[in-house]
Amino acid sequence: MNFEYPPDLVAHLASLDSFIRSTILPLQHQDDNNRFFDHRREYARTNWEKGGLPRKEWEELLNKARVLADAAGFYRFALPKIYGGTSHPRTNLYMSAIRFHLASHPVYGGGLGLANDLQNEHSIVGNFPDLFMLHHFGSEEQKRTLIPARLCGEFRTTFGLTEPDHGSDATFMSTVAQRKRNSDGVEGWEINGSKKWQTGAHHCTHMIIFARTSGESGSARGITAFLVPAHTKGIEVTSYEWTFNMPTDHATVTLNGVFVPHSAILGKLDNGLAIAQTFVHENRIRQAASSCGAAKYCLDRAIERANSRTIWGEGRKLSEHQGIQFPVVELMTQVEMLRLLILRTSVRMDDIVSECEKTGGKDVPWVRIEKELSGEVAMCNYWANRLACQAADRAIQIHGGDGYSRHYPFEHIYRHFRRYRITEGSEEIQIRKVAAYLFGVKGKGSKQPQGENEKGKL
Repeated sequence: MNFEYPPDLVAHLASLDSFIRSTILPLQHQDDNNRFFDHRREYARTNWEKGGLPRKEWEELLNKARVLADAAGFYRFALPKIYGGTSHPRTNLYMSAIRFHLASHPVYGGGLGLANDLQNEHSIVGNFPDLFMLHHFGSEEQKRTLIPARLCGEFRTTFGLTEPDHGSDATFMSTVAQRKRNSDGVEGWEINGSKKWQTGAHHCTHMIIFARTSGESGSARGITAFLVPAHTKGIEVTSYEWTFNMPTDHATVTLNGVFVPHSAILGKLDNGLAIAQTFVHENRIRQAASSCGAAKYCLDRAIERANSRTIWGEGRKLSEHQGIQFPVVELMTQVEMLRLLILRTSVRMDDIVSECEKTGGKDVPWVRIEKELSGEVAMCNYWANRLACQAADRAIQIHGGDGYSRHYPFEHIYRHFRRYRITEGSEEIQIRKVAAYLFGVKGKGSKQPQGENEKGKL
């Protein structure tokens, strides 16, 4: 058993660092772009006059970084070769290592930099959950038209699962779709309901709307995913929810008499929750890697501060006090153990994908991962997101008043990563999943796929 990164992964991380130093950091430092990353960041990013939405200049800068990363061959790493990716046999291992590396890096780490700004789930190495939904479930026409549009930025979608009164369990869904023929005689569906936390609604071209098309409330079957153009008559963005970390692009959307043709269905009728489950484990393990990396970043900075800070009157370093040492030791121990569990789980996920490919489609990777690894993925994710918050809080404490100020990134890191204890499948839901995995306990509704809160940027 080898616990070291394979040589080609080490080389890949080195090439990524070289690209960031030569191309991305100069862009971040160009003109006054650092206003988006220093103590002015929240105000520079937020258009307070337009309801707290992201400023156009901020989003344009992120897009410039993505275009540069795409041209350099990094952005599409996790995609299949047919979409310009690598189809790497160790995609999950590489992506976890990359996410950890970018979030923990001493120069551009913590999830606060143009290379990897996690407030927007922006990275120069893309994640693409929406593209994989289209790839696995889209019709030939949807794949032919929408995937190229997605890759060039002309297709952008929200993920419409969560509702104002329904969060973690999507089987209790109030949004409904009924068969209807419109005034032109086109057969289709009329959708009525509402969705909350529709990330990216301010600039999306489409919304993936999950609606009940049959069955009883609480049943996993009978929910269908629809690809709805954002400007379809009857869609209204009623509010953008201000959050712990601003800006906001998380909308509440109502759908009143929204008509779509039958061709708008994504995947199979009445089987939409399978789409929501397709990428959940890959997304969670990568998020766990980012959170673990951010925790290490915070603790590394706390150690630097404690080693450099002299206590007047004592002539001793802050780090000489056990009251400073012990909490950091405990947290760093958790970081190192969690990092190894994340990497091991990522390797096992890759092994399952490889085994499924050999069956010629008979075995479905995400179904096997859910059955065999959901407990480990949930362990990694809920603990990493909690650990990032604890590490940021400890870094604030060791930095004292400076840590509480916005001249250091810790308060931003805390406010950002706190969301993942809710939105990445709440930690209570994930702990329940681990308990079911360990004890074989099946609670109420355990045989039904559980929906998730929004995943943020697609």
